[in-house]
Formats: sequence, C-alpha cells, structure tokens
Amino acid sequence: MALQWLILSYVVAAEVVIAVILTLPYPMLLKKRIVSLVSLVLQPAASIVAFAGFQLLDLYWKNEHRLMCSSEVCTATERDRYEKSIYKAQRNVVLCAAGILLYWCIYRICKYNKDLEHLEELEKRCKAE
Repeated sequence: MALQWLILSYVVAAEVVIAVILTLPYPMLLKKRIVSLVSLVLQPAASIVAFAGFQLLDLYWKNEHRLMCSSEVCTATERDRYEKSIYKAQRNVVLCAAGILLYWCIYRICKYNKDLEHLEELEKRCKAE
C-alpha cells in the first residue's frame, strides 16, 4: 500500500528538479535542448495526472467510509491510530495535488519557451524581409 505513495513522492521530487532546471537561466542553445528533451518526456509522463487523480479519488472514498473514533468508547491507542491515519491522508492529498500542479507548471514552462522560440523565428524572418 505504501509503494504507490513512495512512487508518487519520487515522481514529485523529479518534477521539482525538472521545474528548477527549466527555470534556471541558461544560454539559448542549451535552453532549447533542455526544453525539447523535457517536452519529449512530458507526453508519457502525463500518466502521473491520471495516477494522482485516481489516488485522490481513493483517498476521498476512504475518508467517506472511515470508521469514526470520536466517542468515549474508543481507547487512547485507537484515537491515536485514527488521528495518524487522518494526518497521512492529508499528507497524501498534498502530495497528489503537488504532482498534478507541478506537471501543469512544467507543461506551461515548456509551452512558453516553445512559443518564445517561435516568436523569435518570426521576428528574424520579418527583419530578413
């Protein structure tokens, strides 16, 4: 059960690294190559959005069907276990949301750089005429 969250956390960490690499200032030639490489990886990596969405739905379903431990019948250990599961669920929701948001940010950064490159080519053509 924890393997999916481990995988998701590694993917989010990789997305953070990619986003940082994309936003650092580089020479234009290196920047174009990095953007083209990341753009090639983006389409297969879109599965992270579906995976994180599925995990969010799973967390929602588990939250709706979780046994409540708020009465005086619960022992202290049961209450601690309940609170710990709530904290884990909240952490996992943040992890899923971060994965989806970071994927979108990387996509937009790549699209922005490609559009910028296209506009620079248009400007060069217009100046050449």
